[in-house]
Amino acid sequence: MAHLQFKHPRMVTLAVASLAILTVGLAGCSTTKNSTSSAASYKIKNNKAVLTTAQIKKNLDTKIITTRQDSQKSLTATYKAAAQNSKYTLDSPYVKVNPYETSPLSALVTFTTSDAEKVSYTVVGKTDKTSITNTVKGGYTKTHQVPVVGLYADYNNTVKITATNKDGKTKTKTLKMQTSALPKYIKDATLTTKNVDKSKMEIGKNKLTIMNRTTKQPFAIDADAAVRWYSTDYSQHTIEQWTGGHIMMLSKKDVDSDVYNDLIETDYLGRVYKEYSFANNTSSSDSASVSKAAAKANTETTVIHHDLVELPNHNFLATVSDGSKYKEDTMIEVSHKTGKIVKVIDMKKLMPKAMYTKFAKGADGKVDWLHQNAVDYDKNDKSIVISSRNQDLIMKMDYKTSHIKWIYSGKKKSTWPKAYQKYLLTPKKGTIITGGQHGIYLLNNGGKNTANSEDFLLYDNNISVTNGNKQTSGKYSQAVQYHVDAKNMTIKSTWSWGKSLGKANFTYVIGYAERQANGNTLIDFGFKNNGAASNVIEVTKDGKQVFNVTMKSAAAKAYAYRAYRVPFYSSSYQFDATR
Repeated sequence: MAHLQFKHPRMVTLAVASLAILTVGLAGCSTTKNSTSSAASYKIKNNKAVLTTAQIKKNLDTKIITTRQDSQKSLTATYKAAAQNSKYTLDSPYVKVNPYETSPLSALVTFTTSDAEKVSYTVVGKTDKTSITNTVKGGYTKTHQVPVVGLYADYNNTVKITATNKDGKTKTKTLKMQTSALPKYIKDATLTTKNVDKSKMEIGKNKLTIMNRTTKQPFAIDADAAVRWYSTDYSQHTIEQWTGGHIMMLSKKDVDSDVYNDLIETDYLGRVYKEYSFANNTSSSDSASVSKAAAKANTETTVIHHDLVELPNHNFLATVSDGSKYKEDTMIEVSHKTGKIVKVIDMKKLMPKAMYTKFAKGADGKVDWLHQNAVDYDKNDKSIVISSRNQDLIMKMDYKTSHIKWIYSGKKKSTWPKAYQKYLLTPKKGTIITGGQHGIYLLNNGGKNTANSEDFLLYDNNISVTNGNKQTSGKYSQAVQYHVDAKNMTIKSTWSWGKSLGKANFTYVIGYAERQANGNTLIDFGFKNNGAASNVIEVTKDGKQVFNVTMKSAAAKAYAYRAYRVPFYSSSYQFDATR
């Protein structure tokens, strides 16, 4: 969430199906008694494939398309012409509100200057600490394309554009920008705040809170809970910061469809830079019965279901359903250049067979035995960490080989097959057992921590699905920070918050926790009161609330799946209609 602070600006291709026996263990532990680095020490064998890698690739049918980019060509051409037209000056600039017709609270301002100057702007806020200020990337230049974000809806906004030359002399132009009213599904989502302390919130000069919804339009709010950005494109589950300050958003072409199978690389102005399309061509032996059951239950057949992360090579790793009768238990790496799947990790091949063969089918006829809802890439040792809601399980794996490094679960060690027992972390006294958890991501990823000593944060729904803590299950939900000592194979919970709120904030599904730059934690109790409300709370290290917003009447299924506190926009972002 890169987490942007989104959790991340989140290799070698080696299909899991080709591995007969997994051969690597804990990185950096070769000199310890717990070393599992030798080939002989890794005893976990692959289960027989339900679907082959080739079948999964065919089922998901990933490709790059240009539908949205093609539809925007004429708009971009207009803005390119404006950028090349010297008649537009700071005193009389070209201004277009909602330049790509999907982001109504954004604008594009274009002008030229006789001297090379750098440009910044401020959208004037209605109250203290709600102004949005950004510096335009590009340094000193004579041509200026200013992407403005953070306007208020249904309001004649005041935007101040400041140009500064190399001698430090400044000129300021004040513009007025009228915007339209909010659409129904945002306007009806009633937002109320309490316990707001702007001086202690992590908001900086340009940060907003994204309400990343399970459906309908995503939007972002300021410290007053005023909506300052939204997209008219419906999205589901996935909004992630990407290279160059772009965002990846899972969307769909038809708002009336249940299926979200268009992943778009876009920006806060709504310009689309790349679009990936996915299919769900179920080819398993029981595809007909599955399809009938799914239709009867009116369930979605979205391929990417919960999370994705950008890899160091700029490909993305996504959690998907593979097209078999088992769902939400596979990961795919997709090439950013070709849109093709270059790696498949099928968790059915890696986990004990009884976990999925003995798990009951759902109303859609599918077996949701794992329900993987999060993935993060560990830069320290080129591994991934994942979260499994339906096994109440957290796990780390070597990304290249898919070899297990460690597992944390409330399931007793003695009940695991012997081949897995050496990879189970031993919890220190008082360590919280998670249940149905969401949103695991690593802290200080690529920083001072090593692969053997890491911290991560997650949202513990505290619902015992299969192996959670039955004594506390259903009583409260919370954000939890853990420390893993992989050298000694131990885990300890080091911070948590939410228990004091009790059952009022218990959420048996969805939710997120995000660490802020100042040490605060933003926690999304996304399914409060069985979905009647989503409650996002920012707390300090010592647990003091400094922001508390509740969203009600959000429309069917339009809960806050995750909440991110993010810069609008990042310093790496640059808009350029000329390319």
